[in-house]
Amino acid sequence: MSFIRRMDHFTVVTDRLDDTRAFYKMLGLKEGPRPDFPVSGVWLYTAGRAVLHVIEVESMPLVRRGALDHMAFYGDDIVATLETLKANGIPYRLIRVPRPYSTWQVFFDDPNGAEVEIDFDSSEVVPAHLKDGAVAAIAV
Repeated sequence: MSFIRRMDHFTVVTDRLDDTRAFYKMLGLKEGPRPDFPVSGVWLYTAGRAVLHVIEVESMPLVRRGALDHMAFYGDDIVATLETLKANGIPYRLIRVPRPYSTWQVFFDDPNGAEVEIDFDSSEVVPAHLKDGAVAAIAV
């Protein structure tokens, strides 16, 4: 029996709330309702669910918590995503997962240094100019 049914959300702490909000809204997340916590922040939604909680801190902690490597989302329209990242000067890594999956993966950092991954269906086509624009392209 599994006690876990699904991933609920990720939390990012930031001393740059406005930049962080704008960054994730650029990726298509929508700001939505948030409980009246005693600390400032935002909840960002997709498909009616708050998938990213952002908490504002006065200064970033010197020692980061835990061993979480990155947060991953599943997306649509890899071309528009890569063009948006490129237009905003955000370096990215593009990876094609080996067979049999062949999923596309795009990795980049948010304004706080948190690594973000967006996965895309293997049927999507990535033009050469967007592969060449990647900081690193592996098995593409």
